[in-house]
Amino acid sequence: MQLIKILKTNLEEVLSSAVDTLKNGCIMAYPTETFYGLGTKFDIEDSLKRLYDIKQRPKEKPMPLIIGNKDLLPVVAESINRIALSFIERFWPGPLTLILPAKENLSEYITAGTGKVAVRIPGESFALSLAKTANFPIIATSANLSGMLPAQDAETVIRYFGDKIDFIFDSGSITGGLPSTIVDVTGDEITILREGAISTESIRKFLNTLDFL
Repeated sequence: MQLIKILKTNLEEVLSSAVDTLKNGCIMAYPTETFYGLGTKFDIEDSLKRLYDIKQRPKEKPMPLIIGNKDLLPVVAESINRIALSFIERFWPGPLTLILPAKENLSEYITAGTGKVAVRIPGESFALSLAKTANFPIIATSANLSGMLPAQDAETVIRYFGDKIDFIFDSGSITGGLPSTIVDVTGDEITILREGAISTESIRKFLNTLDFL
């Protein structure tokens, strides 16, 4: 396992290195706007399986993705309805994960056989810069063993995983806070699956502004 410090003076170089590690099928820990996440490139099946095994993640739990711009949605999502587009325009980039109909060829390590995919554009963070630089979807599952608290610093990531992961991109301690809110927008009616940084009340108020519902 290699630890790479993220500094203002080396950000461009670090981002380039991080994208290369993902293209090579490596598994890396990296800071998001809330916690540290574990990531790998979305379409390398062996790496996805390895990440599942490392996290000891139940097979029925899908793994979410981050992207750097909404133009990448057709790579992973079969369709995007009007409600989903409205949420995207209002809340992305930010702590809102949308559940969308998945592309048929998307790995079951991502969909867990649900036919759906969880995806977001993260808020201002290294994760956002990474997703923009990569220009391909990246796994963004929390850096913790299943059932443990998400890591807020590189030391905790090391304690959880040690040499089982390939790289840690370290920006220091993250204050944490609430995770992203998860909203299923695959049907005509939305379902809030997890209330997080965006409150249920905020979601309801936003829905009341839509004139096509």
